[in-house]
Amino acid sequence: MARTSVRGIYERVKGSGVWWIRWTDSGGHKRREKIGRYSDATVLLAKRKTEKLQQIKLPENFRKKPLPLSTLISDAIAYSTASNGGRSTHELKLKFALIESTFGTRQAISITKSEIVAWLQSEAEKRNWKPGTVNRYQAAFSLIFRVAIDNEKLTVNSAARIRRKREDNGRIRFLSIKEEQRLRKTLQDHYSFYLPAFLISIHSGMRASEQWSTEWEDVDFKTEVLTIRQTKNGPNGPTRRHVPMNAIMVRCFQQLLSRRTTEKFVFLNSNGKQLRGHRDWFGEALNRSRIAGYHWHDNRHTFCSRLVMAGVDIRTVAALAGHATIQMTMRYAHLSPDHNRAAVDKLMQYSLK
Repeated sequence: MARTSVRGIYERVKGSGVWWIRWTDSGGHKRREKIGRYSDATVLLAKRKTEKLQQIKLPENFRKKPLPLSTLISDAIAYSTASNGGRSTHELKLKFALIESTFGTRQAISITKSEIVAWLQSEAEKRNWKPGTVNRYQAAFSLIFRVAIDNEKLTVNSAARIRRKREDNGRIRFLSIKEEQRLRKTLQDHYSFYLPAFLISIHSGMRASEQWSTEWEDVDFKTEVLTIRQTKNGPNGPTRRHVPMNAIMVRCFQQLLSRRTTEKFVFLNSNGKQLRGHRDWFGEALNRSRIAGYHWHDNRHTFCSRLVMAGVDIRTVAALAGHATIQMTMRYAHLSPDHNRAAVDKLMQYSLK
């Protein structure tokens, strides 16, 4: 259906279906706004003309002095520092640095959703990002705008409502007994300082970000319970879960306690400072152990898989792992064939009567 030509409403790209409006405010300044649907453009243009006639001040997003995105990134870092753990903020800073290299000097209100989508696609192709990585960068971009809105520096989140990439959460890689034996020997022989961190990882199911931010107040030797500060938020914000410590975990935590410095963090590097990662030693240990296709996050798969294979029910596994939905835990259900067969075999009692 052809559109009736209305002065002040136009498409920058003919046939795109994205409509803009232009008008002159009460101060004689020419203004443009990207709207989207044609019907919305006609309504807003009429509103702007009415505001001009009534000598009403400009809308909030035009009254305030435009801010470069770099300023809003600083605000987002401050927010993360106050609300999240040190590791989460460190990972955000890495993402913000890449975003700032392209958009840092741009006025935040001038950055459009289509530009952000195009940038995510371009970077994904250039850097061979997986869907999950693209989603993390989109979330970081959205956080910048969300904090700015909370601080009343912007009114619109240009990174909101961007369709997330579908992530393949079906991959399950866990250590076999022989692989663990080889890996433990390699760690003991070459990286013994970090062996307790590895053992606690496969016996607690902690995410890396949760593990490296663990504090001594989270370790209760009396009740032998570990409190894990979850870094993935639930519907009501950050939560905690509690995992009983088995004998191996208790022994490893006691070993780490004997090394304790004034640091409040449990996991430290060889310099006595907070351990923030595993890349500089775990990858080398895997290579020495001839273990392929395995990553630190797969320690969580090892934890969950072994629980299921030991006959632990799915809901208990979900609670211990801190999964947001039971569907995430159901990935491991097929690893308990003997347990499932025993359940199905119980049906035979009805047929044999």
